[in-house]
Amino acid sequence: MQTFSSGTLTLQYTELGPKDGETAVLLHGFPQDSTSWAPVGSILAEAGYHVLIPDLRGYSPQAQPTKLVDYSVAALVGDVVALLDAHGVESAHVIGHDWGGSLVWTMRKSHPHRMATATVVSTPHPAALSWAWTHTGQLARSWYMGAIALPVLPEIVIKRRLASLLEASDLPADRAAYYQDLMNRPGVATGALNWYRQMLRDLVKPTVAAKAANPSPPPPSLYLWGTNDAFFNGAVARKTPQVVRDLVFEAIDGGSHWLPETHAEELADRIAQHMKRG
Repeated sequence: MQTFSSGTLTLQYTELGPKDGETAVLLHGFPQDSTSWAPVGSILAEAGYHVLIPDLRGYSPQAQPTKLVDYSVAALVGDVVALLDAHGVESAHVIGHDWGGSLVWTMRKSHPHRMATATVVSTPHPAALSWAWTHTGQLARSWYMGAIALPVLPEIVIKRRLASLLEASDLPADRAAYYQDLMNRPGVATGALNWYRQMLRDLVKPTVAAKAANPSPPPPSLYLWGTNDAFFNGAVARKTPQVVRDLVFEAIDGGSHWLPETHAEELADRIAQHMKRG
């Protein structure tokens, strides 16, 4: 793996495809790392794209700060921008799944000029999610967000039982076992959980950078969601294109929450089509 610097931190990433191709950045979610995007990344690289897949803050061994504020969405987006800067890339296709999708929603507002296109996989827009918590049964599916933001106990649970919880949400057993091992590596469980802990703080008092909007128009945007997603229901998914202007919404029939790993070929095809439309 290669590395890049973001402030005082060093993050690792995988680079695939020709360096002179259009750059596509793939952002993973929880409790995943860059390997979750490996199948999709390989397909895009073979199609001629220059693919960058980072292990995000908390997951990279040399990027596990102890202060919760260092896991703000603004700080996490800053890492993505630092990766682009490290490669001298002014504008890239940015694709995110799960928590990575949350970063894409934020970048779409704060750094639209650095995005050729935006693609979000699984994660509804924050405004749609807020609506769904009070108007649909989505709150019952989101209970884990508050639970895993608690101190200490979540680390114990995910280090012991994560694999079975992931399998119950339709992630293949071999990938679930891999993430169980990942969470038992030094610092990873706490680093990953700190995303949620800081999220709760930001809900009460958003960071200045997170609230800032860039006057540039948003990039062409695509939202992909699996109809069998265990964490985000159909109501919140379909609300997303209602609250985001000029958004293309596509449902993947029978798809689980873990689309980059369970539907890699179909996902890569839809992403590639969107990037070509630009």
